[in-house]
Amino acid sequence: MSIEDIKKKLSSSLVEQLINEPSAHYVHILLLRELQSSAIFTTNGQDADIATVGIGAEDGLVDYSPVMMFKRKQTGSDRRKGKELQRNLTGIEDTMNVNEMTQDSPESILYGSAAGEEAISVTSRVMYDTAYSIRDSSAIVEEKFQNAPGDQFAKGATTAIREPDFIVPGTVFPCVVTLRDATFNELVFVLGITKMNKRYGAATSRIGRIENHVLGIYYGIEEGPANLILSQEVARRLAMENGGMTSESLNKVLYSPVLDIAKVKKHVKKAFDDDIEDLNVEALTDEETDKLLGYVTSESLKESLERQRVLSSQFFEEVNGEKKGRGKK
Repeated sequence: MSIEDIKKKLSSSLVEQLINEPSAHYVHILLLRELQSSAIFTTNGQDADIATVGIGAEDGLVDYSPVMMFKRKQTGSDRRKGKELQRNLTGIEDTMNVNEMTQDSPESILYGSAAGEEAISVTSRVMYDTAYSIRDSSAIVEEKFQNAPGDQFAKGATTAIREPDFIVPGTVFPCVVTLRDATFNELVFVLGITKMNKRYGAATSRIGRIENHVLGIYYGIEEGPANLILSQEVARRLAMENGGMTSESLNKVLYSPVLDIAKVKKHVKKAFDDDIEDLNVEALTDEETDKLLGYVTSESLKESLERQRVLSSQFFEEVNGEKKGRGKK
């Protein structure tokens, strides 16, 4: 088995040249994002982003509040890493400033950009969805406080200053990143970002370290289960191992102080595999997935970016030329 063999196997869900009309080529990267230090996932700057959802048990509905890792928290971090790698490996200067992106760079062509000087906007072909923790927020959110500063030896009580909610290490977020109508070079690029990106959330210079575990690579003409379904299914399967699908056993999982990461990884993959049995989605074998991930090094990533650089520029020039041609009519 070679990389060319894997590329050939994925060919039905990849494109050779960039296209401007969606044509249902999907490659899915199944991930488990594991927090290895505290992180901040918040919208208002203070409180952790949480949802209220329910899981059906044999004796009734169990409602709980998982922490959400919004899709933009994932996309923004991955884009910054992608532009960093692109800059480092190919010398392409690009920026995250919305109206100043180098629109024909491999990263901007793949992840999208707003209309620039050429008045062309590029739609992202990398799809993210909000990811949900398996456990309830009460088990994984720390509320930290600090006293107002003062330098006196003796002082009275002071008003406490609230710190943002912190998500504790060990929290996991099952999720899927989907590439639509992508080239093999772009798949290598996204896998490189996924392997090398280690920081997500706010204040990433100090916290927010994450390990991205790639559990599988899938391909087909449609999408698989949503992230929330994966998180809930893992909770169900863990409950089944510890007393069955009762409210009591499910709550033990949802409010557990820790989870067995090895078990979670196994259940996430099995849940995804079971769900796609009736869908138009196929999977690389574990051996093929490991081979492809091993292929993604700084050297191969540089080669892929250089090849994609040519394709991206050609695509942008063609689209821009077509637009100008229509404008003259």
